[in-house]
Amino acid sequence: MREISGQARTVRELLKDQRYSVDYYQREYRWQLKQVTALLDDLVNQFFEYFSPTDERSDVQKYGHYFLGSIVLSKHQNETYIVDGQQRLTTLTLLLIMLNNRQGDRPDKVKLDDMIYSEKYGKKNFNIAVPERTPFMESIFKNEIPDTSTASESAQTIVARYQDIDDLFSEEITDAVLPFFCDWLIDNVNLVEITASSDEDAYTIFETMNDRGLSLTPLDMLKGYLLSKINDSDKRTQAAKVWRDTTESLRRLGKEEDSDAIKAWLRSRYANTVRERKKGSENADFERIGSEFHRWVNENSETIGLRNSEDYFQFIFKDLKFYTSQYERIRKASETYTEGLESLYHVACFNFTLQYPLMLATLSPEDTQETVDEKLNLVCKFLDILLARRAVNYLSMTFASMSYAMFLVMKDIRQKSSEELRSTLYKKLEEQDCNFDGTKDRTRNGFSVFGLNMWSKRYIKVFLARMTDYLEVQSNQASLFASYMADGKGRYEVEHIWANHYERHTDEFSNPADFSEIRNRIGDLLLLPKTFNASYGDLPYEDKLPHYFGQNLLAKSLHQNCYTLHPGFRDFSERAGIEFRPHSHFLKADIQERQEIYRKLADEIWNQNALNAR
Repeated sequence: MREISGQARTVRELLKDQRYSVDYYQREYRWQLKQVTALLDDLVNQFFEYFSPTDERSDVQKYGHYFLGSIVLSKHQNETYIVDGQQRLTTLTLLLIMLNNRQGDRPDKVKLDDMIYSEKYGKKNFNIAVPERTPFMESIFKNEIPDTSTASESAQTIVARYQDIDDLFSEEITDAVLPFFCDWLIDNVNLVEITASSDEDAYTIFETMNDRGLSLTPLDMLKGYLLSKINDSDKRTQAAKVWRDTTESLRRLGKEEDSDAIKAWLRSRYANTVRERKKGSENADFERIGSEFHRWVNENSETIGLRNSEDYFQFIFKDLKFYTSQYERIRKASETYTEGLESLYHVACFNFTLQYPLMLATLSPEDTQETVDEKLNLVCKFLDILLARRAVNYLSMTFASMSYAMFLVMKDIRQKSSEELRSTLYKKLEEQDCNFDGTKDRTRNGFSVFGLNMWSKRYIKVFLARMTDYLEVQSNQASLFASYMADGKGRYEVEHIWANHYERHTDEFSNPADFSEIRNRIGDLLLLPKTFNASYGDLPYEDKLPHYFGQNLLAKSLHQNCYTLHPGFRDFSERAGIEFRPHSHFLKADIQERQEIYRKLADEIWNQNALNAR
């Protein structure tokens, strides 16, 4: 081997005025919501280990450090290539862009832009230099969300993960705390930079780190510990087979799904404490299971009922087998619309991350499959209603903001009967001070509190898809919800009824800002095929109206023929007391009227009495 060097680097040292290239065969950025959520949670939790509201900015230099792993680089021909670590560096860059945008022009702004890009001859060169990504990176740097419908996989993923970071970033990082977090991130978060002078050496290092001498994972260590406690060799063999078959099946779901399943099961059944969110607090059951479950099980063996060889055998042969198989069913139903488990898919559409231990908590290996499904649906109906109400009321749904509350719910519903579960979840919804009908009398421009608008990026499509699907199913049509939510060819997108032409509405608006505010309210939105907007989106409402009649029922309801040709729709409207009507013109008052229609639909869909339905 030629020269190889290794050095610890802060984020500032690694990214400031740097430019990294990525070989063409390694260019895809593939991190998903799960990886981004885990990174943000780790960073925020570690930061709050050290931060105190009484600190001065200069105190940050005394805070502890966080190790983010190693990256492998190859330097040759005046270029620095990333051999391993592109996913982390790209995600770090997206986090820095979000923090830079969130700071705005505040006087104490932490300078981050030189860690995002360098500028030469008036042209921005982003720190990870992949030309096809540049226009999308420029857009999000301006805090704009570009159209990625024809973009590469990496560009689409980059934009989606930037939105995730923006949505998921902890509310605990308030405006006052933000500069402290930025300072800590760039100077106290470290990576080890391993640099080789050739691709060959760099890839040898990469392969050595990943393929040889790799430390045992927590899952490996838990397996070894549990099996070592089973004295009967035949039973140990049976348990080992169950373990192997279970983990192999889970891995087919995706990377780390085997570990995620174990964490969800152990949290659901045995976590009795959670860490307080304040400086100096130590990790409790919930956090330790998430980071070192193998050690936690060893230290808490008696508490969880592991006292003799038979206990350890049953822990694998019965409990692990049951809970991980249910986890696998839950994960599959969360990704594929499944008859009888539709509510699991509904919750997954909110991109929530805490539902799995909640669903497993109420289950028992003695439950019949019918009882299991009943309990899963009850928990998901509860979560569906809770999340929808929080979305409309602009309440955070991040892991940091909801983990404590969901931990308490998890403990309260642990292994309850279906009837006990039904009653407990109903009461918890009653305790929530948020709904769809003007909580705290908030209004804006005379509009009701039903606050979703075009810029509620994560949730507006979910709401429109659910409303459209619910209206059609209740009108005796087949469910198309999975199609409405699906990506890819023929996908549906959120579309405005009003085209973006202020000059057509000067009789109702004195300036473009007020026009834009009303245009982006949910009452002006529909869910339509992407091709519809390309063909008709710019037309005046009266010219679009005939074409709406050829679309889904929510769009059709604008047209007068819907009220003569769809008796099922008329019956539902009368039964639900929702006063749909055709709109030959569409003015500001019509948007407000439609918004009230949507609010009433939401009340129908996310009604807590659904928990009492058999």
